[in-house]
Amino acid sequence: MAGPLTVGVVAETAPGERRVALVPKLAERLAGRGLRVVIEPGAGSRAGLPDELYTAAGAELGAGASGGDAADPRRSDIVLTVTPPSEEDIARLTAGTVLIGFLDPLGAPERVQALDSAGIVALAVESIPRISRAQAMDALSSQANVSGYRAALLAAQLAPRFFPMLTTAAGTVPPATVLVLGAGVAGLQALATAKRLGAQATGYDVRPEVAEQVRSVGAQWLDLGIEAIGDGGYARELTDDERAEQQRRLTEAISGFDVVITTALVPGRTAPTLVTADAVRGMRPGSVVVDLAGATGGNCELTQPGEDVDVGGVTISSPLNLPAGMPLHASELYARNLVELIELLVDSEGRFAIDPADEIVAGACVAGRPEEVA
Repeated sequence: MAGPLTVGVVAETAPGERRVALVPKLAERLAGRGLRVVIEPGAGSRAGLPDELYTAAGAELGAGASGGDAADPRRSDIVLTVTPPSEEDIARLTAGTVLIGFLDPLGAPERVQALDSAGIVALAVESIPRISRAQAMDALSSQANVSGYRAALLAAQLAPRFFPMLTTAAGTVPPATVLVLGAGVAGLQALATAKRLGAQATGYDVRPEVAEQVRSVGAQWLDLGIEAIGDGGYARELTDDERAEQQRRLTEAISGFDVVITTALVPGRTAPTLVTADAVRGMRPGSVVVDLAGATGGNCELTQPGEDVDVGGVTISSPLNLPAGMPLHASELYARNLVELIELLVDSEGRFAIDPADEIVAGACVAGRPEEVA
């Protein structure tokens, strides 16, 4: 091998994206394993991480968008990104490069084909199997924690009432009632945060086995009698009859809550509708719906992705990419996920040691042939 493997970190260009794929502390960890870390100038600036912190951690500044004599991070052996690469980015990658990031393989198969045609070994972090030894690499969960936390804060900001019960000289204010639909990572974090803010939190999910998890964060469980246990820790898609009955029961239940936060997703499919137009019309004026599934159609029938809308006095908010709004900690969590994956791909001397048959590698690889760089 001519030299150490190079890990390149690119600056994100997607609108509103403020995260970075590697933070200085973890750049130092990679450098300690004999890897050369090259970061695009300004890549961490929007997360509050100036270039000086990276160079102090042992990384080097690479070429920016305008080029130059420095190394191009996109021509590294391993390239780290948060958001999927553009056509221009793919054209700058070198055949045999290992690309790691959120690549949206189910939503953009044409991008996967372009990466494959370019000879890029693309590892999509959202495709990493949810098995015990991959927990530290689970970027979906790390970013969902951020989304759930910020969803509860957003709901408290939009609501025209206090979340906690307050006893004052002017009287007692009862606590807000918050219903979270979907008890995955984002939903549980939203419940826990709403509870910390003093609200009466209630969770619902079509998987009855998560009821204990809901209760473990101090929330109540809403039992509608509809179950949809799927594979891999996800909910399966409901049948038409199940969906109709679920919506009828939810419509009745939703009217009693001040805030509804929805987090239900089915991988590779349009988000299921949980909050119907009738349910919204049944809510009291001043109520709030925060829909975290807007990017895939929304869990609320009246959601406008990326917008806040008012329907009969009910605010429906559908924020997109909430983790980008808390870029420092979101980047730290994400970077830990990526570094754990990199350490699976290299040996103690910093050389590629990829096992194509490894369950994590096989699950995450959406393009290219990892055996060719092993």
